[in-house]
Amino acid sequence: MNCIWPEPVVRVQSLSESGIRKIPDRYVKPPSHRPSLNHNAVQYANDPVSYEGYGSRLGVEKGATLDWSDYFFLHYLPAKLRNPGKWPQFPETCRDLVGEYGKEVSKLGGKLMKIFSSNLGLQEDGLQDAFGGEEFGGCLRVNFYPKCPQPDLTLGLSSHSDPGGMTILLPDENVAGLQVRKAGNWVTVKPVPSAFIINIGDQIQVLSNAIYKSVEHRVIVNSAKDRVSLAFFYNPRGDLLIGPSKELVKPDQPALYPSMTFNEYRLFIRTKGPCGKAQVESIKSSSISSRN
Repeated sequence: MNCIWPEPVVRVQSLSESGIRKIPDRYVKPPSHRPSLNHNAVQYANDPVSYEGYGSRLGVEKGATLDWSDYFFLHYLPAKLRNPGKWPQFPETCRDLVGEYGKEVSKLGGKLMKIFSSNLGLQEDGLQDAFGGEEFGGCLRVNFYPKCPQPDLTLGLSSHSDPGGMTILLPDENVAGLQVRKAGNWVTVKPVPSAFIINIGDQIQVLSNAIYKSVEHRVIVNSAKDRVSLAFFYNPRGDLLIGPSKELVKPDQPALYPSMTFNEYRLFIRTKGPCGKAQVESIKSSSISSRN
């Protein structure tokens, strides 16, 4: 796969607003990477769980090997943070919303980290401590995907796994766009109103010694509608060494990854580009870091 970063981008919003009917050749994906738009949307949970009930969705045996794409997690967003169908019109309101939203999502991330740790057989705060405790890295990003005249030829975001720890995504409930690779096929995740989608990133795959696996995903675009999503990235502090937890390394289960900081890994990802799961798999034998 030929991967480059950043992808050759002229501001796609401007292109969309110009009214073009054909996308520039540089945005056309090779046939094997183009989205299949003839698919059934897949919803990974029959019903979203309540705000306090998310632990039951992860009721797996400690130490079990999990492909996180089989355990997509949908979670209700507290009603006080919702304003369906209408974004705040004034910057002050937007700042207030983002501030409260960020705090709430951060708390959710911390609770999920405790569940992940317990399911791995670690101390409840094991993963959080590895992330830097209360000084973990967090980043809130608004993703905007403008409508595209030829959605069958391109992607809003190429195939990748998130380099950080965990992504807490509030999708656009009116426009599906997120696709995950499941059993070798791309399937579209059906948005659930007022619900988060949680996926595991590369850093938790490394810390769990691949017991948890990061999710390969991409984003398709729509010919008729724009799409907006909110992504909160729950990441380790950038300067801490991250490697397989010592409790999970045994003579018959050796460490699969070298230790490196999240800053080092991010730089590695930036130089290699979005290539599905290839980047996290390549570091198994990589010499990015001499600290092992």
